[in-house]
Amino acid sequence: MSKLLIKGDWVEGETVDVLADKYAGKPFGEMAVATAAQVDQAVAGAVEGQRLDKLSPYERYQILMRASEIVRTRSAELIELMRNEAGFTNADGENEVRRCAQTLELSAEQAKMLHGELVPMLSAEGARDRMGYTIRAPRGVVCAITPFNSPLNTLAHKVGPALAGGNSVVIKPSNFTPLSAVALCEVLLEAGLPPKLIALVHGRGRTIGRQLLEDQRIAYYAFTGSTEVGREIQQAAGLRGVQLELGSIASTIVCHDADIDRAIPKILNAGFRKAGQVCTSVQRLHVDNRILDVFREKLVEAIGKIKAGDPADPETLIGPMISRHHAERAESWIAEAVAAGARIVTGGSREGSVIQPTVLENVSDQMKVVCEEIFAPVVSLMGFDDVEQAVERANASPFGLAAGLFTSNLHTALRIAPRLRFGGVHVNEASSARIDAMPFGGVKASGFGREGPAYAVREMTEERLITIAY
Repeated sequence: MSKLLIKGDWVEGETVDVLADKYAGKPFGEMAVATAAQVDQAVAGAVEGQRLDKLSPYERYQILMRASEIVRTRSAELIELMRNEAGFTNADGENEVRRCAQTLELSAEQAKMLHGELVPMLSAEGARDRMGYTIRAPRGVVCAITPFNSPLNTLAHKVGPALAGGNSVVIKPSNFTPLSAVALCEVLLEAGLPPKLIALVHGRGRTIGRQLLEDQRIAYYAFTGSTEVGREIQQAAGLRGVQLELGSIASTIVCHDADIDRAIPKILNAGFRKAGQVCTSVQRLHVDNRILDVFREKLVEAIGKIKAGDPADPETLIGPMISRHHAERAESWIAEAVAAGARIVTGGSREGSVIQPTVLENVSDQMKVVCEEIFAPVVSLMGFDDVEQAVERANASPFGLAAGLFTSNLHTALRIAPRLRFGGVHVNEASSARIDAMPFGGVKASGFGREGPAYAVREMTEERLITIAY
């Protein structure tokens, strides 16, 4: 059973919800649900821990480094946990564990390197015999609200920088993946983190989440999820700090001079890993009409070699979606697109929670598979005659998280990449290309603020100016 971590102690909740193996649909575990009083106690404990447990930057570094090492040693059990809880294949689980360990390591390094700067006071008239400098100070209590599709690494991207900056953390994970959050908290405690610097509560966002938003003792919110919920968090936070990584409809553009054999494996990984349930998954695939026929043929051939199904099978690359309901919703969008004139190039079928890797063509911008985030292993293939058309169509989305651009022409890359209005544009990579050290976040309806430990830790701390007259 998943547990609650409140004031340094593991406790049980009032009620439990049954979790299910995402492929077999059988009971897997239980989730302890926090009461309103327990949520209040969790925040109170984090406030107390922030006040009493003053770790030095080097101590924070040591704890986060030990946590990174522990995650690596527990790789097998964490992969198995996420296979049952999130439906991850071995490849998805291995990648999640590796990146979680790396994110904790990067956060550890930032704990040592966080610094202010000397202010050039003497450059201003009348500032003689004065000096000034800035420091970085913790904000206080950081609330991390995380999704199911990256139950370890996204959590590490919020908790790691928060702790590196000297904050305490209250975690509210997705109800689909509470046990992964428990596992990471256990790792941090084993690594030596003072127990009151971290709290973990489970429950519905409409109740627990809203209570956390209303609690003025929380200084900063780090959220990954839907744009709808992100707007609610921003409004409730008021003058408090917020980092929001929200919805996306990611585009990848393939120019006529692209290396097709290089592009297709990256596009397939970006479109179908984690069953397409990644905010930067390739959803709109724009391909120059001059190479479209050849590209389509090679794409379908490559997809034919991909196995979808049981995530326990080492050969499976596409596992189940997070629930049968989510899979049925995606299936209905495919059917709706076909009824409106779209053509299924490959895939399109569903068995239980597993959707076969799907490519659609002849789509229009009004179809849900194009204008809304499908969050499934479904890619819409769209031809263009001029790259300007592809840029215009990609930018027309209300979202702007990430985009990919494949070209062998340096002039095209340097001209087009800055014109794509996305938080990240990756040349000769697909839209979901990511290194955990880089700044990651969106523009427009995809939110604001940046993940990446070096960037997040600055957002999770306050810059304070100190001046001295002598």
